[in-house]
Amino acid sequence: MGVSVGPSGSSSIPKAWAHLPFFSERYQSIEATIAADPRDILPPAPQRFAALAACAPDAVRVVILGQDPYPTPGHAHGLSFSVEPDVGPLPRSLNNIYKEMVDDLGQAPRTGDLRPWAAQGVLLLNTVLSVPAGEANGHKDLGWQQLAHEVLSEVSQKPTAFVLWGKQAQALSKHIHPGDHLMIETAHPSPLSARRGFFGSKPFSRINDWLRNQGEQEINWTHA
Repeated sequence: MGVSVGPSGSSSIPKAWAHLPFFSERYQSIEATIAADPRDILPPAPQRFAALAACAPDAVRVVILGQDPYPTPGHAHGLSFSVEPDVGPLPRSLNNIYKEMVDDLGQAPRTGDLRPWAAQGVLLLNTVLSVPAGEANGHKDLGWQQLAHEVLSEVSQKPTAFVLWGKQAQALSKHIHPGDHLMIETAHPSPLSARRGFFGSKPFSRINDWLRNQGEQEINWTHA
């Protein structure tokens, strides 16, 4: 399932998620605001809903919440923490994620492209889906967060693994329906906080142990 692009260059709504109230209540005003913004807005419009396009609601097994897209041109492509495969060096948070993965699993992917995770049911969702180039969190007041709230409510109707790194992500746990979920809540992997509980948390093996106990296939995190 992909995201089509309309004549204006705006990204179309992924059909499997189109029933969420956000798309009829809020998205049109956000799109108009972005269209009127003269700055370079990231990621490019066709990639804005890439995370949702890669995982239909019934395919989601794991949710990893990010804040907003990388503000460096050429980095963000619509999935939280992920970058285009030719990006180097890796963003610092992703580098720390890979350091923890090596400690946890013994290896990490060769590039920062996390689309192979999405193909296995890992929803890499940012709470804000656009950012002006060079201005991290510059679109935090547009109203994107309503979409993240509704997505969490939707996918938590069945057992799901939720990875909430940092206080901003953890504040959204109230939108998760109670259930037989795996909740991983630790410090954020950013250099400012990774040593306060992210390093050593072994989220990847914990998720795979949980999936195995659910009778589900494990995630191949390292693309090996």
